[in-house]
Amino acid sequence: MDIRRRPPKRPRPTAVNGGTHSHQHRRNEKASTSSSSSSSSSSSGGGPKASDALPLPLYLTNAVFFTLFFSVAYYLLHRWRDKIRTSTPLHVVNLSELAAIVTLIASFIYLLGFFGIDFVQSFISRASHYDDDIEEEDDVLFDSRCCPPPAKSKFADADPDPALCSEEDEDIIQAVVNGAVLPYSLESKLGDCKRAAAIRREWLQRTTGRSLQGLPLEGFDYDSILGQCCESPVGYVQIPVGIAGPLLLDGFEYMVPMATTEGCLVASMNRGCKAIRLSGGADSQVYRDGMTRAPVVKFGSAVRACELFYYLENRVNFDTLAVVFNRSSRFARLQSIFPSLSGMTLHIRFNCSTGDAMGMNMFSKGVQNVLDYLQNDFPDMEVIGISGNFCSDKKAAAVNWILGRGKSVVCESVIKEEVVKEVLKTSVSKLVQLHLNKNFVGSAVAGSVGGYNAHASNIVSAIFIATGQDPAQNVESSHCLTNIVSINDGRDIHASVTMPCIEVGTVGGGTQLASQSACLNMLGVKGASQGSPGSNSRRLATIIAGSVLAGELSLLSATAAGDVVKSHMKYNRSSKDISNAAS
Repeated sequence: MDIRRRPPKRPRPTAVNGGTHSHQHRRNEKASTSSSSSSSSSSSGGGPKASDALPLPLYLTNAVFFTLFFSVAYYLLHRWRDKIRTSTPLHVVNLSELAAIVTLIASFIYLLGFFGIDFVQSFISRASHYDDDIEEEDDVLFDSRCCPPPAKSKFADADPDPALCSEEDEDIIQAVVNGAVLPYSLESKLGDCKRAAAIRREWLQRTTGRSLQGLPLEGFDYDSILGQCCESPVGYVQIPVGIAGPLLLDGFEYMVPMATTEGCLVASMNRGCKAIRLSGGADSQVYRDGMTRAPVVKFGSAVRACELFYYLENRVNFDTLAVVFNRSSRFARLQSIFPSLSGMTLHIRFNCSTGDAMGMNMFSKGVQNVLDYLQNDFPDMEVIGISGNFCSDKKAAAVNWILGRGKSVVCESVIKEEVVKEVLKTSVSKLVQLHLNKNFVGSAVAGSVGGYNAHASNIVSAIFIATGQDPAQNVESSHCLTNIVSINDGRDIHASVTMPCIEVGTVGGGTQLASQSACLNMLGVKGASQGSPGSNSRRLATIIAGSVLAGELSLLSATAAGDVVKSHMKYNRSSKDISNAAS
């Protein structure tokens, strides 16, 4: 049932004998109204129609103007082609051409304004019948609800929802509970995203028997996530956002937002930022920028798969495929194609720039264009999937660690000896020794892929959530090689992080939500760069790398000094008694 089209409720008469008298009264009233309407309609001949104003029947009028439109269009195109051949200016027209132009415009206006009259009239007629059907359905629903009254939520007293205060809302909740309305379709049926979330929330509480008290509903723009961020919402989760900094990077200072529930994390990064700032700042560079997508295709033989492999490695063919790929977007630009053969199957790793967007959607369109083009020369090619995991998205993979994905960034800073002692509370020799045995030897013993760091994922995840990135891409975006060596005869240290797969964007997805957009604005990278497409997303990637460097310095120093446990007991332990919290 289409909830948006439900008519307002009429006052309901008191039910007598189980509602039979009430039901009969409503049927008599409806029959009387229908009879009156029918007689009125018949006496007026069905009422005036818009097409009555035409001198000819509607179908004849449409046929005349259709013929005029295409005839004069053909005549004008033929005349203009002759003028081009004879080098005659197109703006010089004779009387017949002028008449043809006027006829073309007049017929176009008619077809645009009047061709749909018949359809509109039939649509209005169907809509009126549909409203009658809906009203009849309301009668049936009312009779079935007269006795007993609908059950109220057992959570109504403990967690009243002011958004659900009408009798109609209760009817809809019952329809969802009974299965007459699907929970995920409430937004399209109601046309009100917040009301849909409130009704779905109440339905969930009734069906599960569990309270959602503590999960807030108010204070969120549910319209902003419709069709792009989240389906079937029932509330939102509050994550505190802390500020670390200032981070002095490439001559600019940044206050870095971090959304996290881990105590000590923001405080630790603050200390790392202070150490970098007192030592003159950090420098960064994006040395590679390209998102990847790798479809998998199959042939009837390995030899045939090799033919496509050779085709893709030919530079002349690449230039042609790049033209086909780049048609998908004004920002997507194909950079390379890396095929990998496995028997009769071929995994094709496309790499392209995506401007300020993370770019998976625009990228997938370009890949589909290339596959369609290849189908002409390789009609026996079977596309198994648009993604064959050779990309590799949201998975720790050596191919990303080696070839990179998204933004590949390196960030470095020289930390002076006095800063190591006074701010980081350790010594250069202890810090270097711990780094070597922890980040290099320990990670090698663990068989790590891209995990040669102390806690890069901590920083990446917190900034990702705060700025509206895809949190699942933290998996490969946290690939990080931290390197700390002593310089200047052991007095200072050179610290760097190399991160080959930071996958971020400043437009699209969660970056458009109000809170996340505010955090991007704080960093000065909100939206798309108008002067230099892609520069905002690259700047965000360098800020993340600089923040990771600060976090690495602080945690490694705390570990070398033996302060990790003491710091977490101070900042990551709550003294609040939560034993009586609602379940």
